[in-house]
Amino acid sequence: MSWKDQALEKLEAERASAQYDRYARIMKDRVCETLADFCRQDEEFAQAVVQGGTFEACMKDVAKSCGNGISDLEAFRRAARFYFPGAEVRFQMSIDLCGRNTADGEAQGQGGPVLLNLEDFWQEA
Repeated sequence: MSWKDQALEKLEAERASAQYDRYARIMKDRVCETLADFCRQDEEFAQAVVQGGTFEACMKDVAKSCGNGISDLEAFRRAARFYFPGAEVRFQMSIDLCGRNTADGEAQGQGGPVLLNLEDFWQEA
């Protein structure tokens, strides 16, 4: 069985069986889905998940000191770093203000999408 398959199995089993505080309970499904995506993207990360701590411990770490809340980006970053210290998580979003892009991503007319880097707007508290 590949590291990816083992990691996906582990995450799903532990997500369902763990006990969470109120903060972790809110975030656990999205964080688990994102970690599963990371495992599908990188076999080395999947291996770190298999050999690392439990998902319950990961969520405790993610929820620690979250105050009134944290962004998805920060939750995913904390989760990735729990299993693979030093890992970085980045988002890329685009906006189509005038319908210049078709559903399959090909540009219609002039200009392209506006790219926003959410890290430009994020500040550590």
